[in-house]
Amino acid sequence: MKKFHHTQPEKRSQRGIIFAAALLMTPALVASSTTAWEMNSYADFIRGRFDAVSLSRDGRLSLAPKLDTIFSSDQAVVWSVAQAPDGTLYAATGHRGRIYRIDRSGKSSLMWTAQQPEIFAIAVDRAGVLYAGASPDGSIYRIENGKATEYFAPKARYIWSLAVGADGVLYAGTGDQGKIFRITGPNQGEVYYETGQSHVTALALDAQSRLLAGTEPNGLLYRISGKDKAFVLYDSSLPEIRAIVPMPDGTVYAAGLGGSVSKRAQSAQQALQNLTNGSVSAPATTITVEAQESGPGPELKPPDATKATPQPAAPQVSTQFTPVTDNTNVEKSAVYRINPDNTVETLWSSKEENVYDLLALENQILFSTDQSGRIYGLSPDRRVTLVLETKEGETTRLMPSEHSILAATGNLGRVFRLGEGPGASGEYEAPVHDAGTAARWGSLSWRSDVPAGASIQFRTRSGNSGKPDRTWSDWSEPLSDPTGSRITSPNARYIQWKADLRGAGGATPAISGVILAYLPQNSPPVIRNISVVQTAAASAQNAKPAAPASAYSVTVTDSDSSTTSAGTPTQTLPRASSDQITVSWQADDDDGDRLVYSVYFRGDDENQWKLLKGDTHDNSVTFDADALGDGRYFFRVTASDRESNPPPASRDTQLTSAPILIDNTPPVITIGMVRYSGGSAHVEFSAADAASPLRHCEYSLDAAGWVPVEAADGVIDSLRESFTLDLTKLAPGEHLVVIRTADSANNTGVAKVILR
Repeated sequence: MKKFHHTQPEKRSQRGIIFAAALLMTPALVASSTTAWEMNSYADFIRGRFDAVSLSRDGRLSLAPKLDTIFSSDQAVVWSVAQAPDGTLYAATGHRGRIYRIDRSGKSSLMWTAQQPEIFAIAVDRAGVLYAGASPDGSIYRIENGKATEYFAPKARYIWSLAVGADGVLYAGTGDQGKIFRITGPNQGEVYYETGQSHVTALALDAQSRLLAGTEPNGLLYRISGKDKAFVLYDSSLPEIRAIVPMPDGTVYAAGLGGSVSKRAQSAQQALQNLTNGSVSAPATTITVEAQESGPGPELKPPDATKATPQPAAPQVSTQFTPVTDNTNVEKSAVYRINPDNTVETLWSSKEENVYDLLALENQILFSTDQSGRIYGLSPDRRVTLVLETKEGETTRLMPSEHSILAATGNLGRVFRLGEGPGASGEYEAPVHDAGTAARWGSLSWRSDVPAGASIQFRTRSGNSGKPDRTWSDWSEPLSDPTGSRITSPNARYIQWKADLRGAGGATPAISGVILAYLPQNSPPVIRNISVVQTAAASAQNAKPAAPASAYSVTVTDSDSSTTSAGTPTQTLPRASSDQITVSWQADDDDGDRLVYSVYFRGDDENQWKLLKGDTHDNSVTFDADALGDGRYFFRVTASDRESNPPPASRDTQLTSAPILIDNTPPVITIGMVRYSGGSAHVEFSAADAASPLRHCEYSLDAAGWVPVEAADGVIDSLRESFTLDLTKLAPGEHLVVIRTADSANNTGVAKVILR
């Protein structure tokens, strides 16, 4: 088979130097923050839109093989194509069950219209006889010398595939009982193999005349060597084996996908309902066909023309063929290679595209998908080339034709011919790029090989919606300087470029890399939160005495007349070092700029902010609590990206905390009247705090457990509270009463009374 290729120039002089200098073309003001959108690999370019442009496996855009439309029907899809020994081409369509004949000159004519709406499979034997399987609930027809006759009725819902052996035997793969029929003559056939599957979706004969069969729903690939004798070559993880290509050395290529059978069956059922609603009369079993130019239906004549009954025209069918939809996050399709030793390799798989057909060439495997009717080339080392896009919904069939390749499509039923050489022109449209925010565009530069007489022109457009629409700018004037052409599209968040390629003398220009430089608008930093925490220091260094008047000693005698002596400060144990206050915050920058912080404080009764710490990259500041007097304070953090941006573009932000109470002084307890007699004691006392309201009071008798004390007004909630403590049933003798109060900051004041 003839090698399928097209030329790509390999001139690379000065390309590296030119391309490396591209980023130096951006404005000096923004050099430190300039961002580059670069595309230079297969993975980068494959996301774009191709119009008569190919993408090589090493990431080079060039003109695609010339694509000519040799047949265009008014049908939704071409399901199958077959070629006779004399070069005549047949195309089977849906959803009106038509077969068209295209001669070597490209002249087409409607050859036959079936009673059923779908003809999923056709095949031609060595004598040029055409066989067609009509679905649903149809038969296999033999069409020869302008006459169509029912050849075999498998009594199956669908006829998915046909294959003719070297001995002229016809094989038919059917559904929905998954049977394969071997047909040797008119109405002479038998079940050759029952797969146990629902559908036999593909048939092919290998070099040893063994039948290969693909099935659904378990994705099994069979090799059938005789009646009821089969071996499973491969059990695919995908539901359907759609295409099979056997090679002379015993290698088998197969395409697997999911969901196609149910989609085609649904389409066939809908088309059948439309035809039924249109009350279409069934044609006679034996039909004489007079070929005519593509357009109106054929003139049907039974054997006795004088008894002919006019056939009404088939109604227009509104059903459209749509690609398979699969929302699961798994592979939609794959291409497999089953080696002669029965080992299997997955050569290609996709979660986005469905593969429909395979074609083996001298140096690569072609396969077609439903992504804008793409045709890919797969080399022996598994590297993939995008040969071209037909721009139709899907490319359903591929087949060789002398020195070219034929491709049949769905969405609009057409047949294309791929030439050996590249087309005259093409266009590639890059995917939309999101700068993340409004951006200032710099320059566009590219690496390219441009033969004499050929040309490449770039254009850009921009907008602020994620998908190009009428709110976007028009395409710019052509950019022609590969070392750095200034982008004139308006500043915006999104941008896109396209390249127009024009060949000369059969040679194609090529693009191997593109850089678009831009400066995103600098986003301000964001401070998410501020936290202020006071903790006790673990170190005992820098110990200080307790606050004055926090402890009292009062001695009372048991007599009728109570004598009260004011308490005096007592020596206390050393206190731990000063408590620590930690101000911490969380901040970030959408641009990834390094942030520098400053921390300020202000008292509730103060007017100006004071700097606590400036120009720090840390996210927290810790200082002694004693550095601030008792009171309510606010803390403010400012964040700036000035270290990553020039002064005119730098941004900063700030966040102020909620008011924070700092109270390092315990409440002061003052003992008032104390009476102790007859086993009863009456103690009056008050507690006061200068910074925060009191929250709790309790006493302990003779070092027993603590007992809460109620304020005189019933609620402990003020800076100063009065209390009364009455004790009864005291044992004779001396008693120790300890009183403890706490403020809102959990500072504790203690006093004691000795009852005698």
